[in-house]
Amino acid sequence: MSHNQEAELQAVLSRSPIVATIVDRWSEIGLPDCWLVAGCLAQTVWNDAFGLPATHGISDIDLVYFDGDDLSQGAEASHAARIRALFADLGLWVDVKNEARVHLWYAEKFGSTLAPYVSTEDAITTFPTTATAVGVQPRANGLRVFSPCGLSDLLGLIVRPNKKQITRPIYDAKVKKWLARWPDLRVVPWDAGPDG
Repeated sequence: MSHNQEAELQAVLSRSPIVATIVDRWSEIGLPDCWLVAGCLAQTVWNDAFGLPATHGISDIDLVYFDGDDLSQGAEASHAARIRALFADLGLWVDVKNEARVHLWYAEKFGSTLAPYVSTEDAITTFPTTATAVGVQPRANGLRVFSPCGLSDLLGLIVRPNKKQITRPIYDAKVKKWLARWPDLRVVPWDAGPDG
């Protein structure tokens, strides 16, 4: 990830009223190792690139955190309810997940076991596409960006599977949904070689 790409991403995100609102209230979120991640970020970039309204196609906001000291579903649900109330004015669903407890429910939902994550960044490395394996965290000097797959696909409007954890049916479903909203995305097929 180049410094120029990171600056470009930050500039795009700064123009988003959704991201700006989240950044403005970040101190009120109050969760350990918390990151704004995934679809909302990619979709903000796509909307900016294609000249679409800032909220086009964005159905939710993903906030992930890591609290290994409380793996209870109740604590996660309580945080989620509080944070949804904090951002109720955005009119978007806010999904709040404790990445420290994903391994407890993953097998039941997706049919395969998962080793426990060791941090939020560890979880982000497994996100389903290279363009959505991205997280940002507000800091005093701007946004800290974590993008284990780099930013070239995201900024290049390319959807490519990150096969670390995802299955083909999940990838294909995401691609179908996204192409209906952003038809000019360049999609790398599941079976494409490493250079896609």
